[in-house]
Amino acid sequence: MARGRIRSQVRAYFDDRDFVEVECAALQASPGCEVNLHAFETARRWDDGEAQPLYLHTSPEFACKKLLAAGEAQIYFLGPVYRNREEGPLHSPEFTMLEWYRADRPYDDVIEDCAGLAAAAQSACGAEALRWRDATCNARLPYERLTVAEALAQHTGLNLARLIDAPDTMADAARSIGIDVRADDDWSDLFSRILVRMIEPLLGQGRLTILDRYPAREAALARPCADDPRFAERFEVYACGVELANGFGELTDAKLQRERLQAEMDEKQRRHGERWPIDEDFLEALSIMPPASGCALGFDRLVMLAAGASRIHDVVWTPAAGR
Repeated sequence: MARGRIRSQVRAYFDDRDFVEVECAALQASPGCEVNLHAFETARRWDDGEAQPLYLHTSPEFACKKLLAAGEAQIYFLGPVYRNREEGPLHSPEFTMLEWYRADRPYDDVIEDCAGLAAAAQSACGAEALRWRDATCNARLPYERLTVAEALAQHTGLNLARLIDAPDTMADAARSIGIDVRADDDWSDLFSRILVRMIEPLLGQGRLTILDRYPAREAALARPCADDPRFAERFEVYACGVELANGFGELTDAKLQRERLQAEMDEKQRRHGERWPIDEDFLEALSIMPPASGCALGFDRLVMLAAGASRIHDVVWTPAAGR
């Protein structure tokens, strides 16, 4: 019942702001291009016997950006997406994504949307706070906003800019704060491990936290910050130590985007022995897409926290089949 009330509140929020709800096909030529996301692969069979490889989308991002290029200005998608090899209290191989875009608007506007949606979900459940395990977060309170560099300095004492400028020092820096370092770890592996183990559990305690300005190498689809291209216009939203949303000031430089996607797929090939095709229609759309900001929010996680549930499967009508 909480899920239904929150879904209604989400649609009312966007309707009140003149957004258009869009429906993006789940079957795509490319499911996305991120190193550590894994897709479900299938094939379309034609009458002549030819089999066309297709994938279930891991996000509607590429399709939504094509719609922005086609002239839409404010759009949102609320529907299922699919990520293979994901299962746990906060993960499901099929889950509901809320994704929205604002053309010609700064990503600060999308951050405000996140705060408004979290507060609306909390109110829809008549809750005093979002809850997960022993943590609480009152989404009605003003949110905390800090950069990744500030969070790293505050909680680990590390200097992110120095680690970016001298990447060969990352392993020693990680060891100095008790992070295990494996022989095949690269910079991104260690950055992610530090974030997950030492920073994320401390975020969104009491109030929402906006973690802002990620290293550009960790934001393949976001535009570089105007004042320092080592960082990117990427943010994440946390409540009760749980990541709720991931947003960008969107990259619209098709040449740079191609380079980044190819680099992601090269790393995916090296690490996982697989690669996905690059969506050429998406890259072509970027050349005429207006400046925009967008965000993807895990709807099931939002419901889970608003309802005080302990795992995603508690707030899903029919969970995906599993072992």
